[in-house]
Amino acid sequence: MHNFLFGIYPYIALSVLLIGSVVRYERDPFTWKSSSSQMLRRKQLIIGSILFHVGVLVIFVGHLVGLLTPIAIFDAIGISHGAKQLLAVIAGGIAGVMALVGGGMLMHRRWTDPRIRKTSSFADIAILALLLAQLVLGLGTVFVSLQHLDGHEMTKFMSWAQGIFTFRSGAAAQIEDVALIFKLHLFLGLTIFLVFPFTRLVHIASGIFAPLRYLFLRAGYQLVRSRRHRPLEERRRAYDKVQAKRGPSATTPAE
Repeated sequence: MHNFLFGIYPYIALSVLLIGSVVRYERDPFTWKSSSSQMLRRKQLIIGSILFHVGVLVIFVGHLVGLLTPIAIFDAIGISHGAKQLLAVIAGGIAGVMALVGGGMLMHRRWTDPRIRKTSSFADIAILALLLAQLVLGLGTVFVSLQHLDGHEMTKFMSWAQGIFTFRSGAAAQIEDVALIFKLHLFLGLTIFLVFPFTRLVHIASGIFAPLRYLFLRAGYQLVRSRRHRPLEERRRAYDKVQAKRGPSATTPAE
């Protein structure tokens, strides 16, 4: 089971993340967004959203750089394993608390306000609950990491992550003896990747790739798709008929 969860499941989750995101963008581009509810309880939304997004962004970049940067590079620039572990504990702990407080505010707002709850889908609430659970597990790993400030435990996760991305066999064996809370944290993180294309989380990719798309693929203009089914000329003729019945006092149509 360990080999499946940490040797095979990562490839399943990452494949669904990549392929599912591409398929959703091509087949249902109008769903590629995060629906706004900013008109309701705006102050709580702003504070919670800033704390949550800043915290999650710091955590994501920290995990990305910390896990996928080869150990030899840290050794070459003189950053010891212990110093890297301590930095991860401090920065990750602060960012985790920020994200958890902000996420808690967003969940409270979405769960307790009847109007917001009415416009929220099951996926909206479920993915936020998964993210909060992941943050709790992540903060729980901080207390375990404080017992391994030599950085030896962190090198196991770096070897595992780099082994997965370079398709090395036996990557799962690198973390076979780590604490259970780390394994739960990794498994839930992979599960979030798995459900990513089917939730509002896809808007994260827009923030990363949209500027590149308009700079290099569609330079000089923005593509706008209309939801209207009738051609413009047909709508104009229908409007002109209505105007003729009302008389000359009618206003100019808004196209």
